[in-house]
Amino acid sequence: MPPIPDHPLRYSLANELHARPFPAMQSPSTVIYLAVKQPEKAVHRDRALDLQHLTALLERYGAPRPQPGATHHSAQLGRHTLKWEQHTEFVSYTLYCDGISERAFDPADFDVFPSGWLLEAPGQRVTSLMIRVLPRPEDKRIKSDLSDWFVPESLAVAEVLDDSAVVAGDFRIDPAGHMRFALFANAETGSQRIGRLVQRLCEIETYRAMSMLGFSRVRGLSRDIGELDTHLSKMMAEMTSDTVPAEQTLTQLLTVSAELEAMAARSAFRFGATGAYEALVNQRIGLLRETRHGGFQTFSEFMLRRYEPAMRTVKSTEKRIGTLADRARRGGELLRTRVDVERSAQNQALLASMDRRADQALQLQHTVEGLSVVAIGYYAVSLVSYLLYPLAQVLGQSKGMLTAMITLPVVGLVWLAIQRIKKKLH
Repeated sequence: MPPIPDHPLRYSLANELHARPFPAMQSPSTVIYLAVKQPEKAVHRDRALDLQHLTALLERYGAPRPQPGATHHSAQLGRHTLKWEQHTEFVSYTLYCDGISERAFDPADFDVFPSGWLLEAPGQRVTSLMIRVLPRPEDKRIKSDLSDWFVPESLAVAEVLDDSAVVAGDFRIDPAGHMRFALFANAETGSQRIGRLVQRLCEIETYRAMSMLGFSRVRGLSRDIGELDTHLSKMMAEMTSDTVPAEQTLTQLLTVSAELEAMAARSAFRFGATGAYEALVNQRIGLLRETRHGGFQTFSEFMLRRYEPAMRTVKSTEKRIGTLADRARRGGELLRTRVDVERSAQNQALLASMDRRADQALQLQHTVEGLSVVAIGYYAVSLVSYLLYPLAQVLGQSKGMLTAMITLPVVGLVWLAIQRIKKKLH
């Protein structure tokens, strides 16, 4: 093939498909998982702090550092294998090792994360969990172990991936502060499949915890939304009863509309992220290909009863905010139309008043014009009289008679002159 230039991102984007392989785990083994998120503005956080925190952990165990700008890293920490991943809003640490402790879900297993290092984390714990991977015993033994390790009321158990393993968990935080999951793998189940199952359990719990942040946001907004809904309904009633001036109601309505738009803008990212995380939870559960085990509820049934109502609440709240914003917008448009009609009526009344004043001014102008003809004619007659007085003796007329003779012609000429001036002006 002749040489052709490659797109600068071709190799990096292709390698991204293989950047985060599933870990390979044996049975029995112990898995420790931790997800850390900054409480505010996690998307825009300084990601270099995540790498610094990871580097501090690696240096404690003498493990090699990650590459600058890395978003994933694997290393050996003593007998544990670390898998670190940086996500949009959080970072995750997965540690696993062969073998299990004598005490099921022993909190001491989590001591692989030094307490001082945990206190220096650039964020807060979203979730932490412990997974106990065991060879699959007979069903009676599984039932006995599950009754000892989990709360029966919320326990979810399923045979997964064509009955290659049994997974169980109650989604409750134990006294040590961790979630617990158990995985019983068949003897013929390979290490890669066990690793995929462990990874999916970690993702299900992490994405569930992240999506519940949207539910927490909804709880914080419920009171404000209720108050705005009540205020908006009250203003709508005032619009129909005409008890309050339209301009005052319009001002209040614009304030409510601005508050709703601001609320929607502040919550848009969290609601969108909640929908994405919910889709990932359902997708990961679907990939387990569950079948019922021993009469226990499956993970999908547990989510349908315990998790789905919270997600529906988030969706309904998001829709409610949009509906209230639309109501406020439509109410504002109606009030603006009403105010415009009222102002148009006022403008028409003002124009009618101006027309009356113009008619009065025109009548006054005609009156003034008549008076001006008389006044100008008076002065014109006086001037012409003085001009013609020397001819009075020649004509044998008195001054009074001469003045009387010229009055009408002079006044007529003045009137004609004024009319000609008006015609030129118009």
